[in-house]
Amino acid sequence: MRYLTAGESHGPQLTTILEGVPSGLSLPAQVINEELSRRQKGHGRGRRMQIEKDQAIINSGVRHGYTLGSPITLTVENRDFKHWTKIMGAEPLEDDSEEVKRQITRPRPGHADLNGAIKYNHRDMRNVLERSSARETTVRVAAGAVAKQLLNELGIQVGGHVIEIGGIVAEKMEFDSLKDLQERTEASPVRCLDEEAGLKMMKAIDDAKENGDSIGGIVEVIVEGMPVGVGSYVHYDRKLDAKLAAAVMSINAFKGVEIGIGFEAAHKPGSLVHDEITWDKEKGYSRKTNNAGGFEGGMTTGMPVVVRGVMKPIPTLYKPLQSVDIDSKEAFQASIERSDSCAVPAASVVAEAVVAWELAAALAEQFGSDNIERMKENIARHNQQASEF
Repeated sequence: MRYLTAGESHGPQLTTILEGVPSGLSLPAQVINEELSRRQKGHGRGRRMQIEKDQAIINSGVRHGYTLGSPITLTVENRDFKHWTKIMGAEPLEDDSEEVKRQITRPRPGHADLNGAIKYNHRDMRNVLERSSARETTVRVAAGAVAKQLLNELGIQVGGHVIEIGGIVAEKMEFDSLKDLQERTEASPVRCLDEEAGLKMMKAIDDAKENGDSIGGIVEVIVEGMPVGVGSYVHYDRKLDAKLAAAVMSINAFKGVEIGIGFEAAHKPGSLVHDEITWDKEKGYSRKTNNAGGFEGGMTTGMPVVVRGVMKPIPTLYKPLQSVDIDSKEAFQASIERSDSCAVPAASVVAEAVVAWELAAALAEQFGSDNIERMKENIARHNQQASEF
């Protein structure tokens, strides 16, 4: 399974093409649109979330509610494009037009503007920021919704939540199931299980907005039900935990990833890090703990997959930092684009999506992706063999 995305932040639409999704998977548009709606929520989102009511259009690969096994095309219209038709239009402009005069030549610190302009030889950095914008994650969430639907069909559940914003760390809270986690975090404006910490996070976001600043945080994704042995130890590029780390790092503004206890393992002896193995007749092999986050040797252990990602503060500030105009080489305050003061709650949904996609793709590679029923049979046979090992 693989996918590509296309489109600019203020262009007419965003598009993704998914290849390798098995046939026979139930895929109503509603399951995709529910995930798109989740991405738009969260305390700290900007005014654009009130303009865009993201809805996916299924253009190919699905007939009468079921996937065909052929490429799936999903598009999401940018409703704000009507205000950007000249600035973002495909047709050439006159050299003295107002749109040409409004070129962006002042790169924002922390964004792709300057190095992207140098790489692609763009004097107008709008050509960079429109594609490097986190708006692109809209269709990655759409792709992730398809992956979640596939995982759900295979008995695998995905959940995510926020564990830190602006230095405010949530207490570790118990939950009955991933469904319980999801229901409780959906009721929180910052997707945090710890209600008291959630209130403090909201205040920190409001304070940052009032000061023209932005703040980041940490999100966690948990996946239950993955079979043992998915991934491989034989080559570096087949290690599934490495693929997950790359996927999470690919999310806009993410600067760090850890699996299981992650960096905490550096401060502990091996006796307090490695998960002891147990066996009983009913459950087969298991672990007493899950410090490894569901992975050993690049393969799943059968324990819950636990992945965390660090999101830096959004680089677009309403109290902009100093930059340099690429035309005049003079110091200026960086350009301001409409932005959020904090997008960590939304980033939690994006993280769920990219993790879901990588796990679904790994299952498809290992157990076949032509047909969902055949895939189920192969996984059931694998699970049976693992229980009897």
